[in-house]
Amino acid sequence: MTAITHTSGTNKLLKQIFPVDGMTCASCAVSVESMLRNTPGVAKADVNFAASSVTVEYDNHKTNPDLLKKTVQSIGYDILITEKASEEQAEQQELKYEQLKKRTIWAGIFTFPVFVIGMFFMHWQPGNWIMMVLTGIVLFVFGKQFFINAYKQAKIGAANMDTLVALSSGVAYIFSAINTLFPHLLHRIGQHTPVYYESAAVVVTFILVGRLLEERSKSKTSSAIKKLMGLQAKTVTIDDNGTEREISIDDVHPDQIIIVKPGEKIPVDGTLISGSSFINESTITGESLPVAKTIDDKVFAGTINQQGSFKFKAEKVGKETLLGQIIRHVEETMGSKAPVQKLVDKISGIFVPIVMLIAITSFAAWMFFGQKDPWYHAITALVAVLAIACPCALGLATPTALMVGVGKGAENGILVKDAESLEIARKVNAIVLDKTGTITRGMPEVTDFIWLKKDAEQYASFVLSLEQRSEHPLGKSIVEYLKAKDVSSIDPDDIENISGKGLKGLFNDKTVLAGNKALLDQFSIAITAEVLNQAQQLQQQAKTVSYIAVDKEVVALVAIADQIKEGSKAAISELQALGVDVYMLTGDNMETAQAVAKQTGIQHVKAGLLPTDKAAFVKQLQSEGKIVAMSGDGINDSPALAQADLSIAMGKGADIAMDVAKITLISSDLRQIPKALHLSTFTVRTIRQNLFWAFIYNLVGIPLAAGLFYPIFGWQLDPMFAGAAMALSSVSVVTNSLRLQRKRI
Repeated sequence: MTAITHTSGTNKLLKQIFPVDGMTCASCAVSVESMLRNTPGVAKADVNFAASSVTVEYDNHKTNPDLLKKTVQSIGYDILITEKASEEQAEQQELKYEQLKKRTIWAGIFTFPVFVIGMFFMHWQPGNWIMMVLTGIVLFVFGKQFFINAYKQAKIGAANMDTLVALSSGVAYIFSAINTLFPHLLHRIGQHTPVYYESAAVVVTFILVGRLLEERSKSKTSSAIKKLMGLQAKTVTIDDNGTEREISIDDVHPDQIIIVKPGEKIPVDGTLISGSSFINESTITGESLPVAKTIDDKVFAGTINQQGSFKFKAEKVGKETLLGQIIRHVEETMGSKAPVQKLVDKISGIFVPIVMLIAITSFAAWMFFGQKDPWYHAITALVAVLAIACPCALGLATPTALMVGVGKGAENGILVKDAESLEIARKVNAIVLDKTGTITRGMPEVTDFIWLKKDAEQYASFVLSLEQRSEHPLGKSIVEYLKAKDVSSIDPDDIENISGKGLKGLFNDKTVLAGNKALLDQFSIAITAEVLNQAQQLQQQAKTVSYIAVDKEVVALVAIADQIKEGSKAAISELQALGVDVYMLTGDNMETAQAVAKQTGIQHVKAGLLPTDKAAFVKQLQSEGKIVAMSGDGINDSPALAQADLSIAMGKGADIAMDVAKITLISSDLRQIPKALHLSTFTVRTIRQNLFWAFIYNLVGIPLAAGLFYPIFGWQLDPMFAGAAMALSSVSVVTNSLRLQRKRI
């Protein structure tokens, strides 16, 4: 069970994912969803049939998990609400799978003689009695769950897939039993006495086989989340005042010192305090090369220590670790719904009643208008229609493809927040990239610190004090440079952060400015031609220039360079090859921006922008009819990320950027963006294929089963084949979704 508290309007809503037990088809999912949505205090409920889970947003002042559980239980299902609900569900599913496997095997053993007698010894008189007994065992022992679930649904005035199976096999069996026990009833009206034992037994057996294959396939679609959970260590070795002690992962808390030996999984997030090693982080970043780690470097839960022992201080544990957050996001995304699924849910909700109406209409039509053996054709049509109809294929079409797609993304370091964003990504035709931290490494270094006056260095402590209060990466690089020069800071009398421009501080009646040219323009500070020329020369070398001014006079220039990330140029080239227009937006000056653009092949550049300017530019592109993706890593990018159709955050960026973004690239590598677009294309294509075949299957299968083509071509589907077709329809949809796992993105 996953829980996240968030604010919606003025009310605090709790968002939780609960495993659901007892669902057998898409109609079941619609019933559970409908009941929860109508529960007081519930704002939203989305059931994922493929994952057997429901995501509920509710006001915990008006309802609670126990009440939600009772609501679901009232219609014959159940939700698990314990802290280890996911583990319990996995155990229950494994147990049910084994029980289903046994029932299916025994049903097959008892069905085989029924099939042989019904097909090859139909005129053998004792055969009907043998088939009646064996079929009764198949239906009411091994297939009893169909009838139990159908009864539970009937009690609340609902119907689902089990209703169709119970009706089709039950009607066939009862009609056959009456003809076996009282053959003279049809003889009196000149009709022969057909029996459908083999049809009833084979329908139930085939559907059990289909359920077995479906459960096995569905477990594979959620393999990604199981793999992620499997990355979590079970025990941890801690340094307890110089003594090594092994404890459970559940007992770890922040600030504990943890010891990691070669080959071990890192249990929680933290910072190295002694030792060094190479860490395989491919499990969370998708990058295969091991990463060198030394003192003060971060390590993450789920990654593997390849060589060397080290100690680190725990900082984030449990669900707060990066791995925990990835698992939570993947679970949430798998529980979300693509827009196309809403239409499918509506169809699934009315599917079973419509099928029952078609079956009854077919029976009546054959009884009234059938000229030869009307009873035979009427019963055949009734049973075949009920047996072949399958809302499960429709219900599984979208979520199974989505689960596989999201899982594949997670395995490649692409974290998708919801289904809608995965559906939108393939439509993107314009992408806006922030420069610092997105195209570049985001770790700028001071390359030149030019004091313009002999006595200007006395202001170094003022500059350090200002930049220490800056959240901008450029400010941090200046702080590191000055500290390395043994400069000490002093407390300012006053300080002001001027968004997108820089900082203003007051020190002993001296006004100090540190920032870009726009900051100096705002305070009407003149810049000499000589200083401007120096700044331009630095900017032409792809360096960002920061100006230092004291009391209306420019006293220093600071040049900062940020290296372009490995892979940025290749990613931009691939995006352009896909027909996506690439734009670079930056708050930096135009000279530096153009130098970076030239090195990476970007043709569209906007420089000197404030955060609101970036958002306005995204809006402008949207007004031109473009589907815009925005990728950034900083707080200043959050307005543009929120405005974009698809927001992509760098995993190593600011938390607020990741909160706003719909897709997060764990490795912060731009080459993951084309992969995300390919993933979207493959996933949506698979969803469409699944929906096409699910609809076609029912559009062709139901009329064929009803005998619509019999007067023209002499075609009427045998109930046995109808049952087999129904069983295979769901399996084919899930199998098609699993093909996504083999796609190379």
